[in-house]
Amino acid sequence: MRTLYVSQQGCFVALRQEALLIKQGETLLEEVQLPLLEQVLIFGKSQVTTQAIRACLWREIPIVYLSRLGWCYGRVLPISRGYRQLGRYQQELAFGERIVMARAIVLAKLKNSRVMLQRQQRQRGTARIQAAVVQLEQVMAQVNRVATLEQLLGLEGAGAASYFGAFGDCLMRSEFTFTARSRRPPADPVNALLSFGYQVLWNHLLSLIELQGLDPYYACLHQGSERHAALASDLIEEFRAPIVDSLVLYLVNRGVVQPQDFEYRDGGCFLSESGRKTYLRAFVGRMEEPISTEDGVQPRWDLLMQQVKAFKRFVYNPSLGYQPYLIR
Repeated sequence: MRTLYVSQQGCFVALRQEALLIKQGETLLEEVQLPLLEQVLIFGKSQVTTQAIRACLWREIPIVYLSRLGWCYGRVLPISRGYRQLGRYQQELAFGERIVMARAIVLAKLKNSRVMLQRQQRQRGTARIQAAVVQLEQVMAQVNRVATLEQLLGLEGAGAASYFGAFGDCLMRSEFTFTARSRRPPADPVNALLSFGYQVLWNHLLSLIELQGLDPYYACLHQGSERHAALASDLIEEFRAPIVDSLVLYLVNRGVVQPQDFEYRDGGCFLSESGRKTYLRAFVGRMEEPISTEDGVQPRWDLLMQQVKAFKRFVYNPSLGYQPYLIR
């Protein structure tokens, strides 16, 4: 079963017998058989006919309306899909099951960070990058030995410190320097890009979590609260390096962002309006790129959907474990 992503602007989705037609003007972009569909995601300004909506509801296929950045406005659900018990299953996860999931998340984050640095090492070959790769490997070796979430978060923090200690060596422009990760507020343009990118990605993951009927406040690694949807913070970890960090390196090293795209205020550095537009245009372009997934050729957005579904399967059956997203 696949997800239909309608991300090009100005499209309309119509029904023809047992298929949805995605058209842009008079051009037919895609035709998808309804029995193969699990859900439909509409990004931005596109239309769905009443006949298509009715056919999807009849087959219990939800239709989701999102901004181009993936922020969810709402969804059209068949009545039978309106009530879920996933939140109760999440709350009933035993500590042993939660820490298995948490270890998988941290290990995936560390592995993806190491691969990112290894790629940069092949291009630039600095001693600091090489040392960080070794340090990450040492931290990874300890992940499955820890017995508490506090120890696991300590290892995650140590790995992030090693990774970001070498991140500055991956930047090729002298006007963009980076010495350490700073969050509230970001201290420099590179930190501003990282913080903004993580927030955009976190928001989309939160939308997908809610769309799958999961409770975003019950997580395995991070502690939830009324103001913290901890499950989004869990699932973002494996995507930080491959999606946000790699995009930041591209924007800086290719000269896509300029110093004038940032402004200093409130004791920190933030993207200006032009900087936000530049970042968001590049982010959406990258997330719309087609890639091969287990459901066939899909936009990169589908990587996030697959991991949310993987966590959902874990909640229903923890004995199956959780396979995080890993770059190669």
